[in-house]
Amino acid sequence: MSETAMRLDAPARIQVSKTYKLFVGGKFPRSESGRVYEVTDSKGQWLANAPLGTRKDTRDAVQAARAAVKGWSGTTAYNRGQVLYRVAEMLQGRREQFAAEVAAAEGIGGKKAAALVDQATDRWVWYAGWTDKVAQIAGAANPVAGPFFNLSVPEPTGVVGVVAPQTGYGHSFLGLVSVIAPAIATGNTVVVAAAADAPLPALALGEVLATSDLPGGVVNVISGRTADLAPTLASHQDVNALDLTGAIAADGPASATALEAAAADTLKRVLRPALDPAAQDWTEQPGTERLLAFLETKTVWHPMGQ
Repeated sequence: MSETAMRLDAPARIQVSKTYKLFVGGKFPRSESGRVYEVTDSKGQWLANAPLGTRKDTRDAVQAARAAVKGWSGTTAYNRGQVLYRVAEMLQGRREQFAAEVAAAEGIGGKKAAALVDQATDRWVWYAGWTDKVAQIAGAANPVAGPFFNLSVPEPTGVVGVVAPQTGYGHSFLGLVSVIAPAIATGNTVVVAAAADAPLPALALGEVLATSDLPGGVVNVISGRTADLAPTLASHQDVNALDLTGAIAADGPASATALEAAAADTLKRVLRPALDPAAQDWTEQPGTERLLAFLETKTVWHPMGQ
């Protein structure tokens, strides 16, 4: 039998569908519930099954983030910058994959999706450059009456819970990078509730982070219903701060208000969402607001001459 005939008789190849998993503690567990939900594109066509994260998954992610705080915040600012730059390198290498996922999630053309992935890559580089510079704008040497040096030194807040930007409101993947990168650049760890209707780019980002020298637990990504995940982040006593960027777009203003109230019970620092999510343009050059949002100021007194 000729080689041509053998190729014609060969059975059609079965497509290997991607299995998406959560990203917790540097690993890829399935949801504690064992359940998944369908993710569709902008036209309602099936894309993949995403794990349906639960409150237990969220608590596990918070535990992983807490365990990573000491090591990550104790890393030198220069080294954190190197790690963030490495994330950009890895994301650049998977540009086509992410462009395809962003195009499907947002219902946009390939060229525009690729441009957004490029901007997301550049954003990692931008925040990488700030890691060893933010102390210069957030800290100070304070004049005092007496023979003392008085210094204000910025320190990370700790574990930050993030309700990720949603699709249709300024590009979910670029928005996702724009909220994660500044938080970890300053030494915090994060737990992200991914956009419920488009979690695939966020879950795929976990694969990039896992191969980018980022310690396990610094970034944790949970997919599922925002209404199930966000309240756990807001009320958890081991979460120190809350970024509600995607809360209004996900479940409305009343939900964002309820999350703020839950966060107040445990004295969390809260970054409030924009009243009009559509007004947030993630393609604009970021300022230092998000870098400073989750920093605390420690005041140090030291006697002169000693």
